[in-house]
Order: sequence, then C-alpha cells, then structure tokens
Amino acid sequence: MTRVIIFGLKDFASLAHFYLTHDSPCEVVAFTVTAEHLPADRVFEGKPVVPFEELVERYPPADFHLFAPMSPRGMNRARESIHRQGKRKGYRFISYVSSRATVYAETPVGENCFILEDNTIQPYAAIGDDVVLWSGNHIGHHSSIGDHVMFTSHVVLSGRCTVEPYCFLGVNATVRDGVRLGEGTLVAMGACVGKDTEPWSVYQGNPARKREVASTDVEL
Repeated sequence: MTRVIIFGLKDFASLAHFYLTHDSPCEVVAFTVTAEHLPADRVFEGKPVVPFEELVERYPPADFHLFAPMSPRGMNRARESIHRQGKRKGYRFISYVSSRATVYAETPVGENCFILEDNTIQPYAAIGDDVVLWSGNHIGHHSSIGDHVMFTSHVVLSGRCTVEPYCFLGVNATVRDGVRLGEGTLVAMGACVGKDTEPWSVYQGNPARKREVASTDVEL
C-alpha cells in the first residue's frame, strides 16, 4: 500500500482524503501545510498535520508519496509551486483517477492529477502533470491537456484540441474540435469557444468573446 501525505486543509484536501480512502490502494497518513497555516490542534480528518518545512525529517521521501490536489488559485500556479517544491524535496507524487471514470489503460496521465468520477477520456487523448478534472467532463479523442490545468464540471473538450498549461475551464464550457487554448486561458462557465485563444486571456459568452481583462487578474 502506498503511504501518502496530502498538502492542504481545505475542501480539495478533504475530498482527496475521502477518495483515496474509499477508492484507491493508498493510505493517507498525514496532511501538510506551511507553518503559518498549521491548525492549533495539528489534526485534520483525524490525521496529523505537519509543517511542510519539516516534512522530510518526519516523513522521508524514500518511504512516502505526496499529493497536492489544490484549488486553481493564481491560474493553477499555487498548485504548481507546491508540486515543484515537493519534487525538490525528493518526493514522488501520486495521481488519483476515479474507478468511475472512463480512462483507457493506454492513456498517458501525468503525476499529481486529480481525476474524479464520470470523466470520459477518449482514446489518443493525453493528460499532463498537475491536472484537476472535476466530475463529469468529456475529453475528446486526440486532444492534449498540458500541465497545471483545471476543468471544473461538465466541460466538453472536442477532438484534436490542445489545452496549453495553466488554463482554467468553468462549468459547462464547450470547446470546438481542433481549437488551441493558449497558455493561461480562462474559459468562463457556459462559454462556447470556437476559435484559438490568446494566452492569459478571458473568454466569455456564446460564441465566446475575449474580455478586456487578463486571466491573472481574475480571482478563482
């Protein structure tokens, strides 16, 4: 059994604990956050919480794995930061793929991914590192999703699409076949994207139009 420490103390971490406990061969042994965010009792979900700064001494990388299924804050860059820091400490990262998701054995899925139930990932699709796919998305054939991306729920990504790193797609968004979402694109909920997007931009509406605001200025 793989022993795992989860980074975080909020909803994503709580749900990760539930899914790993009920639907994986992993054992969650502890949680970790940076020292300034430690709870007074140093306990979460009945497990010890240890400072990230002291993690290597308490839970050596040779014996434990990390998992950081964090929110998309900062266009996924906060999650990326912890992923990179954990790698520098020597940790291996697990990925969680729900047993209730449709994912073929040949589909490449990177590390530190959190893929929930009812996702359909068609043949010849590819998923990068540090990707969150919330419940109920469709990932079309021959499409690729880059690193540090989040899909919320009921997103349709059609075939032969490219999603570059740091993108965020809101609930019920739709992307036409063959479209490339530029790095850091934020697709608002319900938006229908029919053309390639510009990096670090926000697209909203049906058909989706570029807004005069950078995605880095939107609070997620």
